[in-house]
Amino acid sequence: MRRTLAVFSLFAFAFTLSAQPPAPSVAKAKPAAPQAQPAQQVVKDLPVRKVVLYKNGVGYFEHAGSVTGNQRVAIDFTSPQLNDVLQSLTVLDQGGGRIAAVNYNSTTPLAEQLKSLSLGMTDDPSSTELFQALRGQRVEVTGGPGGPITGRLMSIETRTQRLPVENADADNNPGATRGPAIEKFYLTLIASSGAVRVIELTPALSVRPLDANLQGQLDRYLELLSTTHANGLRHLTLDSLGQGQREVRVSYISEVPVWKSTYRLVFPRAANGSATVQGWAVVDNTVGADWDNVQLSLVAGAPQSFIQPLSQPLYTRRPEIPISTEAQTTPQTHEAAESNSGLVPHDIKMVVTEEAPPARGFGVAGMQGLGGSSSMGAVFAKPKMSAAPPPEPEGGVYRPSDAIQEGDVSTNAFDDFFEYALTQPVTIHKNESAMVPILQQELPADHVTLWSEKESTPLRAVWLENKSKLTLDSGSFSIFESGEFAGEGLLDPIHPGEKRLLSYANDQAVRVKVTARDNQRTLHHVQIQHGVVVETYMNVASVTYSASNSADLDRVVLLEHPRANNGWTLDGDLKPAETSPNLYRFRLPVAAHSTATLEVRERGPVSTTVRLNADENFSVYLLDLVKRAPDALDKLKPVLDAQSALADLDRRIAESRKTEQAATTDEARARENLTALKGNDAAKRFVDELNRAEDLLQSTRKQTVDLEQQKKAAVDKLNDLISQVSFEWDVAKTK
Repeated sequence: MRRTLAVFSLFAFAFTLSAQPPAPSVAKAKPAAPQAQPAQQVVKDLPVRKVVLYKNGVGYFEHAGSVTGNQRVAIDFTSPQLNDVLQSLTVLDQGGGRIAAVNYNSTTPLAEQLKSLSLGMTDDPSSTELFQALRGQRVEVTGGPGGPITGRLMSIETRTQRLPVENADADNNPGATRGPAIEKFYLTLIASSGAVRVIELTPALSVRPLDANLQGQLDRYLELLSTTHANGLRHLTLDSLGQGQREVRVSYISEVPVWKSTYRLVFPRAANGSATVQGWAVVDNTVGADWDNVQLSLVAGAPQSFIQPLSQPLYTRRPEIPISTEAQTTPQTHEAAESNSGLVPHDIKMVVTEEAPPARGFGVAGMQGLGGSSSMGAVFAKPKMSAAPPPEPEGGVYRPSDAIQEGDVSTNAFDDFFEYALTQPVTIHKNESAMVPILQQELPADHVTLWSEKESTPLRAVWLENKSKLTLDSGSFSIFESGEFAGEGLLDPIHPGEKRLLSYANDQAVRVKVTARDNQRTLHHVQIQHGVVVETYMNVASVTYSASNSADLDRVVLLEHPRANNGWTLDGDLKPAETSPNLYRFRLPVAAHSTATLEVRERGPVSTTVRLNADENFSVYLLDLVKRAPDALDKLKPVLDAQSALADLDRRIAESRKTEQAATTDEARARENLTALKGNDAAKRFVDELNRAEDLLQSTRKQTVDLEQQKKAAVDKLNDLISQVSFEWDVAKTK
């Protein structure tokens, strides 16, 4: 690696020299003696000094170190990091120097490298593809019947054959006459004598190319495959040019494993309403460099990030443009851009704040807001200044046994994220992981039994209040009671001052059930407008819960009751212990080997809407409404009368159509009888019957038409009356 890096450095150095502008020359002057260029120093590693890990799988890395004069510095990282590095790399020479070049070892894509070979195979060939690449080549085939064969490979083909019936599964398929189908491969060779040989390709068969050039192509192909898989480490080299000793900082983002949070809640043997909460962050270093005494920060947030294949050389098809022989390009001018030189924005201020000392407390410092840009790869937060430089860190790897001290973790809030900043340096070597302590503090915590109708079994839970200055990130937790493991679970982020329920086990000693439900409603308001009746009731609903405790210890049962948010409130003096957007939580103490009950009463409005129209008969509904709101009778009486008249018309139309149907039947029967007795003296009687039936049928049809017209007018009148009704009634006005 050192030899490769040295050669790469010499090449980059020569490139830098060739890029310098030539010195001005004086006419007829003797050539000046060549001046010795300052020798460039050896490549110096630039260590990692700061690491910020995010929850979306990216990390912010900052390398820092001192350089003297013209010096080259190097950073190692893995190939998966390269795209992110090229997308976010920021390099600063803070001593007046400049960065002349940034180089890294790149590779041509394997698909492009394979195009340089004449084999025409992909990076994942099959055996058939390999033999297709050897077509037309002289090969030697051994291991087949008749000894070695030399010739040119013409083709490879597949043939489907069936096994004989004796080799078939006769027990499972006794009626089979032919066995299962199998595929066999055959090579066709043309020998030097012109004979054509077809040879079955079996595991014992060996095919060797006789052309040394072709054998070299195969060796090169396999070498490219091997090199591509082995090339996993990248070396970034920077040329820093300047005078004297200076500080160089390099920052970038990279894909990293997501850091994880895990907590321990340890309760004392004698309950005192609190528990020791210990928080850990699991951090993995899978990048190409060691983290020796780095400043580590863990951010519980997910800034937007993506990957672009900047490290992959891309090839595109260029259009072919014919050479122009007629039209000539004419010179043209372009509008100049506005000049911003000398303009200083008047509304931008540089803010430098002095870092506040850690707050007095157990394990964490006060919240400090971070301003400025949160851009990855650039300045991450406001610059902070202290009166004296911090002492050099002594290092050390965090282990689960390390005790967290006051001020070891400070918390910063910026944008929608929160950050755990460890004040002590951390050492995690590459391809290693570590547990980093982020919290150890005694916090208020109560044991409760949580019950909800959605869960059949009550749950043991801890009611934890975060009185620390640190936001507890989402993660897993474990509970320890009386010196033993009691259960585990998951928690969502808990911000300072929040109280959260954390369930960790089933409570088999508690049984909760609903013993009674009641619902009473009273009409409070009626409004009729444009044919729409809106009835508003005041409902009083009650649910009685019963909790039984068969344990030897008292329990506090936390009952979750659904909360209606559309104007409903709790009735009486009952107060919940906690209210969420969709739930009330009521605390119900239950003594050992006893039962306790709790009645939850709620009061709230319920509305019903009925749309009146002439297509339906609403008489029954309106009469019932008049009983509940007597003041509506005067407004609704015309509607009820019109509805009654319309119902009478419907009855008369039905009777007329029934009479019309009977008259039609009589007329048809009389006509049939008259036809049958044509020419007979008895036919005269049926003529009279036919005349009477026809007269009745005509009059009934006319009556039906008249009634239909009357109904149409009645419907229009009813709809008009309905639309004109305007009424509002409130129970409070009647008292």
